[in-house]
Amino acid sequence: MEHSFDTTAVHAGRADLTALGVHAPPIDLSSTNPLPSIVDGGDSYETLASGGRCAAGQSPVYQRLWNPTVARLEDAIAELEGTEEAIAFASGMAALSAVLLTLVQRGTPHMVAVRPLYGGSDHLLGTGTLGTTVTFTTPDGVAASLRPDTGLVILETPANPTLDLVDIRRVVAGAAGVPVMVDNTFATPVLQRPAELGAALVLHSATKFIGGHSDALGGLVAADSGWIEALRRVRAITGGILNPVAAYLLHRGLPTLPIRVRAQQATATQVAAALAEHPAVARVMHPSRPGADPTHLLDSQMAGPGSILAVELLGGFHAARRVAESLTLITHAVSLGGVDSLIQHPAALTHRPVPPEARPSAGLLRLSVGLESAEDLVADLDRALSATHRHRTTARAVGTAPPVGVAR
Repeated sequence: MEHSFDTTAVHAGRADLTALGVHAPPIDLSSTNPLPSIVDGGDSYETLASGGRCAAGQSPVYQRLWNPTVARLEDAIAELEGTEEAIAFASGMAALSAVLLTLVQRGTPHMVAVRPLYGGSDHLLGTGTLGTTVTFTTPDGVAASLRPDTGLVILETPANPTLDLVDIRRVVAGAAGVPVMVDNTFATPVLQRPAELGAALVLHSATKFIGGHSDALGGLVAADSGWIEALRRVRAITGGILNPVAAYLLHRGLPTLPIRVRAQQATATQVAAALAEHPAVARVMHPSRPGADPTHLLDSQMAGPGSILAVELLGGFHAARRVAESLTLITHAVSLGGVDSLIQHPAALTHRPVPPEARPSAGLLRLSVGLESAEDLVADLDRALSATHRHRTTARAVGTAPPVGVAR
């Protein structure tokens, strides 16, 4: 029987709990597991190290190979993303690294990456640290960037940090059979399900909205069984499996995921509208804003604009610094998707390793809207923005203000 997304978010990954006689998912902390015999233990090891699943009654052998608490989270994410399986890693970057290593193993180490991307992803691809090569392009440039050794097309939508929307179906068509991976961290499966749009892999920094409370690191990839089996082999070798305590916390975040995402989205839309009217603001970037969605992807691809927005300030870096450092309710910190609002300066932090030509502007701040009231958030922002605007206006009047975009 099929259920609504909200019902699935509550119950996914919990199918075995009744048989276990528990209501909350147990946390299995075993680093090693008893083996029934040498033969059975060896067979289990071979199965798991080769990318297979741990069957009922089979020994998990060793936590680097398999953990039931982690497996429950994986099953839940696969159900929410509409894929055959999913796999969990110690972080989003560990998940991306496993995908890249899999491509190298397959002899297709070239990737096409649609910018903008999360700064860590952009940096890993650009350095070629794991033996891969990359061609950075725009959505329209995907087809022309393909090579015989292209193993993957990577995109993020909404994009980090500018909130650009990318048409997933169009990129899949341009990829001409090359698998497409979509970083779905900003949207979550509540607002967007890339696998239904033709994506082969769906990537998440589960640290963000999946967990939702800024207290657990994790990364997830949802895909078909062939991809997940290959990724499990890489994970077994490299040791990138998610810690079971983190898996429990991330799984615990799923039942409230739809409620949190929709509430934060509604508040973010109000905050974006208020910021657009402020005299200190040059531009607000949020899919809800006029002109931000010219191809109507909020109707055909997404169920809403999400709760991340970016604001570009008059006065460049100088203004951005003053605002970020003078807020009192909104926390100045990296990351996003938690229950409390966070603001950060991408060019100096998350996107610092990105080449200058692709780096966000010096006056841009990224805001992750939490569950506080819109009125309180707007008041905090207005106070910081107005003080910065007054300072800039006064400085310009006496001829001491730095040029726009210049740090001081």
